Amino acid sequence: MASSTDSSTWSRYTEAAASSEGVGIGFVLNGDGIVCLDLDHCLDPDGEPLPWAQTILDAAAGTWVEVSRSGEGLHVWGLGKLQHGRRITVGGGGSVELYGTGRYIAVTGRTHGGTPRRLGDLQHVIDALL
Repeated sequence: MASSTDSSTWSRYTEAAASSEGVGIGFVLNGDGIVCLDLDHCLDPDGEPLPWAQTILDAAAGTWVEVSRSGEGLHVWGLGKLQHGRRITVGGGGSVELYGTGRYIAVTGRTHGGTPRRLGDLQHVIDALL
């Protein structure tokens, strides 16, 4: 089992994808500039973002967004600097977790909408949320 704080338990994507152990693939954020904004319970029953989440997605245009394992949330992946993980409440009743280090995020590969499979700059989004 992988640990977010023990790099000896990490593997490359090809190894993880070929493994029959565990319950899926994840990515460990280790402070190298890749960040994830975790939008919990932000999709309506039709899979459309709630208004508070759409505001964040509009600001984060140009970066990869995937549907979370639960099918009820989104992961916004990109580049930025974030010293510590935080959970914040946003207008409209939503919550966003921001992570850049010391965190394992399950990856589904289920791209949301037409977002590109590339990492865009999220620093302006992080700054606005904090």
